[in-house]
Amino acid sequence: MEEMQYDLVVIGAGPGGYVAAIRASQLGLSTAVVEKDQPGGVCLNIGCIPSKSLIHQARLFSEGRALIEKAGGKVSLEGFDYRAIWRASRLAADRLSKGVSFLLKKNNIELIKGTARLEGANSVTVDGPEGERHLRARAVILATGSRPRSIPGFDIDEERILSSTGLLMRESLPSRLLVLGAGAIGMEFAYVMHAFGVSVTVVELMPRVLPLEDEESARIVEKRFRSRGIEIHTGARAGGVETAGDQLVVHVQDSQGSTFDIETDAVLVAIGRAPNTEGLGLEALGMRMEKGYIITGDYHETSCAGIYAIGDITTYPQLAHAASRAGEIAAERIAHLLRGSPNPCEKVLDRRFIPSAVYCDPEVASFGLSEARAREEGIHHAVARFPYRANGRAVAAEAPEGQAKIVFDPESHAILGASLVGEGAADLIHEMLLASQAELRLEDVAGLVHAHPTVSEVLMEAAKAGLGCAVHI
Repeated sequence: MEEMQYDLVVIGAGPGGYVAAIRASQLGLSTAVVEKDQPGGVCLNIGCIPSKSLIHQARLFSEGRALIEKAGGKVSLEGFDYRAIWRASRLAADRLSKGVSFLLKKNNIELIKGTARLEGANSVTVDGPEGERHLRARAVILATGSRPRSIPGFDIDEERILSSTGLLMRESLPSRLLVLGAGAIGMEFAYVMHAFGVSVTVVELMPRVLPLEDEESARIVEKRFRSRGIEIHTGARAGGVETAGDQLVVHVQDSQGSTFDIETDAVLVAIGRAPNTEGLGLEALGMRMEKGYIITGDYHETSCAGIYAIGDITTYPQLAHAASRAGEIAAERIAHLLRGSPNPCEKVLDRRFIPSAVYCDPEVASFGLSEARAREEGIHHAVARFPYRANGRAVAAEAPEGQAKIVFDPESHAILGASLVGEGAADLIHEMLLASQAELRLEDVAGLVHAHPTVSEVLMEAAKAGLGCAVHI
């Protein structure tokens, strides 16, 4: 079979891979993308996008009921069919996946269906529907993403023991759901399922929910979840599950060593994601790896010259936007080496400026240095806070649960990090992120006139609080 020649072959068409391919094509590189599933990867098809559709509809559903009942009306759920909600989430995913296919075609990128493996630094073999194809590339970007992790004693069958994929693809609701893991995925699904009437219990091994986020933010979320009737067990370990008739019985041990059982109809295993690095031929190439993750250096190049890796398979945060930016950096570097394009300004993605967000209600978002990490590392810092309950727009919108928190240098007033919890947190975090990346100070944020009433005023007021001149607290 004839060997196809390209400047760049990208393995994986998720948010890292397809962005890298498009950027490479823009810079004049002949590019192919190999994808075994649908363009857009986990994020568009069975992750970020459909889950956010469910979250949006869950919020409309719960707020609509609350408003009608507050005004003295009655809400009947007779005839409620979750499949309509589910279909809307699939429609959003399908539209965006088709959009990615269109963008690849528009940019003259060949999309090759199949499973790829490296035969060498410049050789890729693809097993696809039409048999085996051989690709020759001057450079390769690995962007194969991740999959849900499993834990011993909970064999995922996607019927009653579910991964996030299984729950997203489920067209009906269980009456009861046990969520193992109170990270971003677990808390988002706990919120969605409870909003649609499912009895939800969350079990988390760590001492608190959202263990990767600011502790104060996590406490606000946990308090709100408990007030809605979601049962939460932190510092607890799920030891196994048994089938008892039509239900499941999960054995749990708390932090004191006491054991108890939780009866449920389904279990969601949401303990994180594992990198998809098996079967790529990396071991034969001697690629440097650590616990299944690929180690990368400048411009996200691996230890094998000419092969780059981005996204969930690397040691960077497993976030779609991190993968996309890394893909741009890698593509620009490859174009510089092959075509003499300008060298990218960034050698690697700066972890300090990668924001994270949790899209439950209330939302959580953060970036940079947290108060806990600053304290642990002995970094001289100060903290400024402003509560949502003192913000006019948040109170008017009946969303007073929340806080803006800024970590800053007490001498230079440089912004080192921020944590937000509350209405619009996932959008608001970018004002503080831009200020920090642009090396602005608290005075710059405090002096910026914000429209009133807006939730964004919490950032201005928090900055003022750090300077000792907050007006509304």
